[in-house]
Amino acid sequence: MERTLVERLMTAYGSFRDGHMDAALVQYLLLAEQGYEVAQSNVAFILDQTEEAQIFSENETYPRALLHWTRAAAQGYTVARIKLGDYHFYGYGTDVDYETAVIHYRLASEQQHSAQAMFNLGYMHEKGLGIKQDIHLAKRFYDMAAEASPDAQVPVFLALCKLGLVYTLQYLHDLNMSDLVSQVDLDQLLGPEWDLYLMTVIALLLGTVIAYRQRQHQAAPPRPPARPPQEQPQPEAPPQPEAPPQPQAQAPPQAEEEQQ
Repeated sequence: MERTLVERLMTAYGSFRDGHMDAALVQYLLLAEQGYEVAQSNVAFILDQTEEAQIFSENETYPRALLHWTRAAAQGYTVARIKLGDYHFYGYGTDVDYETAVIHYRLASEQQHSAQAMFNLGYMHEKGLGIKQDIHLAKRFYDMAAEASPDAQVPVFLALCKLGLVYTLQYLHDLNMSDLVSQVDLDQLLGPEWDLYLMTVIALLLGTVIAYRQRQHQAAPPRPPARPPQEQPQPEAPPQPEAPPQPQAQAPPQAEEEQQ
């Protein structure tokens, strides 16, 4: 039975790889109705990402994708849980519901430790969407996202730069400078998506600095190799004085024998 399931999944994937979206979708739908999470998430993915599937009308695409994301999320699939938050945040296949989006992001953050869900919660705390606006909690969730995944460090850096500007404006407002701050209406000056423009500018500046440092590092002349330490000449020992010749004892001359 298990081998048959694998073969059916591979057949459906082969149809998807060859561009036969309708055939792949039908095969995944049959398996999804049997409760297999992989098939449920693949059905939702095809309906969400491709426009080549012609089985359902355009009005049915997102609601059916939402249905299968819901089934896959119920089986613990993290991406499906985040997709549910996205669908309720943007109003795909349902009405815009920030409170429900927060619930799904919080579940993905607490149960699956998803960096994407933590980042989204930070953004919603920053904007006050479906949850109380709190700059400090926004920074906390941004920091948690950076700790949860190295891939989130650059987006978190950009978000924190933007958050610093928002915090500065709020701080000036708290210092009874509301007249000055009220004149700085960024939504009216730069548009409702000024934060995206700011993050884009910061990303370009960051990329320019990194490229400049890499070019400067490549242009630097190579260091000469370190010279090995030279051996210190050892002082030569003074020549030992030659021992004086020892006098050799000579035998005394023998007396000549008296001639008889």
